[in-house]
Amino acid sequence: MTSQPPPSKAAQFKRLLLSDQVEFFCESHNGLSAKIVEEAGFKGIWASGLTIAAQFGVRDNNEASWTQILDHLEFMSDATQIPILLDGDTGYGNFNNMQRLIGKLEQRRIAAVCIEDKCFPKTNSFLQGDAQPMADMDEFCGKLKAGKDAQTDDDFCIIARIEAFICGWGLTEALRRAEAYHRAGADGILIHSALATPDEILAFKREWGARCPVAIVPTKYYATPTDVFRQYGFSLVIWANHLLRAAVTAMQKTAQIVKADEHLLSIEDKIAPVAEIFRLQDAETLRQAEQRYLPHGGDHLTAIVLAASRGDELGDFTKDKPKTMVPIQGIPILSHIVDAYQTAGIKHITVVRGYRKEAVTLPHLTYVDNDDFADTGELASLFCALRNRNGAFHDTIISYGDLLFSKYIPQIMMQEPDDWVIVVDSVWEGKTAYTRLGGFAECTAPNSREAYHASIYLTQLGRDVPPAARHGVWMGLLKVSAGATERLQHLLAEMLADPANKKAGMARLFQELRRRDVSVRVLYTVGHWLDINSVADVVQAERF
Repeated sequence: MTSQPPPSKAAQFKRLLLSDQVEFFCESHNGLSAKIVEEAGFKGIWASGLTIAAQFGVRDNNEASWTQILDHLEFMSDATQIPILLDGDTGYGNFNNMQRLIGKLEQRRIAAVCIEDKCFPKTNSFLQGDAQPMADMDEFCGKLKAGKDAQTDDDFCIIARIEAFICGWGLTEALRRAEAYHRAGADGILIHSALATPDEILAFKREWGARCPVAIVPTKYYATPTDVFRQYGFSLVIWANHLLRAAVTAMQKTAQIVKADEHLLSIEDKIAPVAEIFRLQDAETLRQAEQRYLPHGGDHLTAIVLAASRGDELGDFTKDKPKTMVPIQGIPILSHIVDAYQTAGIKHITVVRGYRKEAVTLPHLTYVDNDDFADTGELASLFCALRNRNGAFHDTIISYGDLLFSKYIPQIMMQEPDDWVIVVDSVWEGKTAYTRLGGFAECTAPNSREAYHASIYLTQLGRDVPPAARHGVWMGLLKVSAGATERLQHLLAEMLADPANKKAGMARLFQELRRRDVSVRVLYTVGHWLDINSVADVVQAERF
């Protein structure tokens, strides 16, 4: 059994207009305020001409073009599921403009439009209303007929707004026009008054009776009890401009306080949190859509930075902070590492802290603490990071926290399908800073033009590799696939159960991998990295 689709917005409006009880619409002037009106429980929205013009910063004199209004309405309509009644001023021109307007409103799922019988360009009813000319009645009837002929949805409604009281013409003229507009096809009448009492609109309703639905806008006669409107049988009450006016008061007060205080402490807990704005914008739906429709390459890439050590060799540079926070070109080494990873599309970065961990506070990173850093080595820090992971395993690059490298290094590593991938610098001789890593690598073939097109694998790695067998220096980066990352965690748990490995470094891991006949893919490079291990390295890094 198939469920019936929900009624259209036009059908919802028509049902409200013809309801046997008074209904209430609230003003909205943009998508955000429209959503607030809907969440407050209102069944419909009044898209106010005054407040839409005001949020543009222009006068309510048709200074905002009708196409600008349409664009604005589209955002309001998309943000909500309840019907919108547009304050359509005078229809933005003659009968021809009216017909085009109806078509465009229906395209944007606007339920209804209210047009007033004054001349284009209109002037707000509360600005010298008695001096404003009214439209010719017959011409306005033609505009109503043109609008009704143009609509394609039978439920779309046109409300005729009568300005006779505003312009000083009195009850007789108001009733004469109401009758003419009703015969011309208007679905309802909006009778407007600028008096502080409801006398005019009540007199009109007594004479008009129930010939067609009547809407009112009690902006001036706001003190009238709502039960009076119910007793007289009005169909629709519109609270026409109050959200914008409330917002203006709040914005003015907030701006004055911030200007005077020059800080945010006195207002931050009195205004909506940013999270509430995100909620109203429906940011969560976008996040879910991104999970479904966007490629997830970046979401499945992670990095681990081993940064628990002090770096004693840097002396006073690391007296109050770990080596990873030593500034290079004005920002910490860790910031350079994070920038390189993020540029390569890796957003999820875990940093293992230890010495002076309180000094490692860069934003948007995941921190894991190795509080036994003084008595443990790199493998213990790596195990801390893997053990504290959240969710599934992902492809992961592991690197040191004192390493500078070009962004293309993680990019080429992630492109390789092998489970274990390292990068080896084949031009290392004479570069004493590089050899401090002790990661001499012997590979299945040296770097050459042929090696670029071949798959090269690690044979052994460590300080003890004979000089004749050294094909390069390991740069300090290791990529592990998602499946291999899970195996790595188990392997580290096994290795660290042996007290002999308590202070073991990464070289010991590679030795164990080779002992177990695990293939480690080698990518060759020449330069493009620097290991910060001395004051001289810090100086050199300023030119990196």
